[in-house]
Amino acid sequence: MKKNSSANRSPLLRQVEPYLWIAPSVILMCIFIIVPIGTVFRMAFSEVSKTGKIRGFAGFGNFIDVMNNAEFSTVLLNTVVWTIVVVVLSTVLGFILALLLNNEFKGRKIARAIVVFPWATTLVIQASVWKFIINTDYGALNTLLKSLGIISSNVNWTPSPEAYFAWEIACGIFVTIPFVCFTVLSGLQSIDASYYEAATVDGAGYFPQLFNITLPLVKDSLTVATVLNIIYVFNSFPIVWTITKGDPAYQTDTLVTYLYKLAFYNGKQGEAAAVSVIGFTILLICASVYMVSTLRKGDE
Repeated sequence: MKKNSSANRSPLLRQVEPYLWIAPSVILMCIFIIVPIGTVFRMAFSEVSKTGKIRGFAGFGNFIDVMNNAEFSTVLLNTVVWTIVVVVLSTVLGFILALLLNNEFKGRKIARAIVVFPWATTLVIQASVWKFIINTDYGALNTLLKSLGIISSNVNWTPSPEAYFAWEIACGIFVTIPFVCFTVLSGLQSIDASYYEAATVDGAGYFPQLFNITLPLVKDSLTVATVLNIIYVFNSFPIVWTITKGDPAYQTDTLVTYLYKLAFYNGKQGEAAAVSVIGFTILLICASVYMVSTLRKGDE
């Protein structure tokens, strides 16, 4: 008789065997995530030549140099404003849109397909379209308003860096709404209709049902959407770069476009790595605080 092959295996092998199937994923994660992060941290604390060669340990020198740059405070403030405004408004508008698309109405499938278009289109194309729309000389916005008789001459929609930055934020909100909408919509569709039927029988109106049934039951979907949205928006590069490239004089830069300039325009790769670490730390703290606070509220 042949002995059971599993009986011939060592106890250690039998304990490790269930985890072997995740080994390829762990290896890929190490190669494409852990190693690059480690390399960036190493560069951030090292003296780096313009060619990217690490010369030696620099301590916090790169971080000090970055923070001493006159434009860094402006860039950091832009990043905070950009992330908060885009995430908050896209989350609110995406949630409202998800509520509307969750209702039964004629043409709902077409409406859902239209909503997903901005999400399916690349950000470079979206930003290029927005840049064309607000162009003073031949932009679509001026052309439309003139054809409607609302204005008689072209309007400069970007008279200042703040105006340019506001348009970039508007573009960021527009392209982010579909992501929030469909993430929340998936949560809405998983809610049993019997909850609403029971609430209606008890005399609860729309808003009591919204705050006592809908919001608690889509909280998990909303949490995932918000955390991913924070990371996605914070690291967004194409919109700012396509519309203004951070000009004039870093006035519309965010941390991502700023570190790109430091690394590839100014040859300061050590400082660019330091900015990357600062951004990574900010994201880690914000996402952790948000998730912990959300989980605590859920346990109460």
